[in-house]
Amino acid sequence: MLGNGFSIAFKRDIFTYTALFDQAKKAGKMSKRIGGVFQAMKTSDFETAIRVLRDSAAVIPAYVSDRTAAEKTAKLLREDADAVRELLAQTVSDSHPEGPSDVTEVQYKSCRQFLANFDGHIYTLNYDLLLYWTVMQDVEPKIHSDDGFRTPDEGEEDYVTWDIEKTSGQNVFYLHGALHIYDAGHELQKYTWIHTGIRLIEQIRAALSEERFPLIVSEGRSDEKLTKIMHSNYLSRGYRSFAAIGGSLFIYGHSLVENDEHILRLIPKNKIKTLFVGIYGDPRTPANKRMIARARRLPTERRRRGALVVEFFNASTAQVWDGGV
Repeated sequence: MLGNGFSIAFKRDIFTYTALFDQAKKAGKMSKRIGGVFQAMKTSDFETAIRVLRDSAAVIPAYVSDRTAAEKTAKLLREDADAVRELLAQTVSDSHPEGPSDVTEVQYKSCRQFLANFDGHIYTLNYDLLLYWTVMQDVEPKIHSDDGFRTPDEGEEDYVTWDIEKTSGQNVFYLHGALHIYDAGHELQKYTWIHTGIRLIEQIRAALSEERFPLIVSEGRSDEKLTKIMHSNYLSRGYRSFAAIGGSLFIYGHSLVENDEHILRLIPKNKIKTLFVGIYGDPRTPANKRMIARARRLPTERRRRGALVVEFFNASTAQVWDGGV
């Protein structure tokens, strides 16, 4: 399972929340009011801002006796929470590398070598295109990858579609959606380059400019994320798949944070026997201590299916993007 550290390891000054926040401010796409929320919370974490806004909207009626004023303020808070979610998608898109050629062949080979160690399923919590670009490259080593998208039954279009009846071979899952996946109402579509000759990032930016937003799960709370997942066939299919895995699970680039608890709590319930968790940097930092403690609690939450062994590894030794910047 890949977390944001997978993308940060490729280019830190793009994919950290701090970098995205700075980019949003620099581009002038953050309203003064929303900027004030980030400032008041002393954070650059978009999901934290979304959570605070939604939680505030929920408790406003308890503090404002005027019902009309309370409803108006709560509505404004919810609208700003939605605006932050959309701002995150827009900023990731604006900051994203332009095309597959922005990743070197050395980097692709290194990443594919890393992924080739896992001949089962690949799960990612990232929205960006790095994993997609990597598995689509025609370089060694060979990797079996199938994200479940196919040519529509009606014939070739500018996009491919996902059909739950044709996903038996799917082994790549975007658990929280991705920038190039769109809910078209009657079907789920994925932008492609091969059918249009237009770079994916250009197609994504064009859609965003028309206020058509990708299927991404960026809610601030774990229960809100799970609600969105359960309302999407595609996302819930990935969720169910993760719940049923066995063998060993490697987690790279994820800090086991509370807002992804809906994913973490599946680990003691599935069939895996060994969990490997990547630690980046000094294990004694407060963040790493919290992550280690959360990982060590997972075996105690298992009620059936035998023991769960937790091991830790130095994430930097994985060299996922050897030669990266």
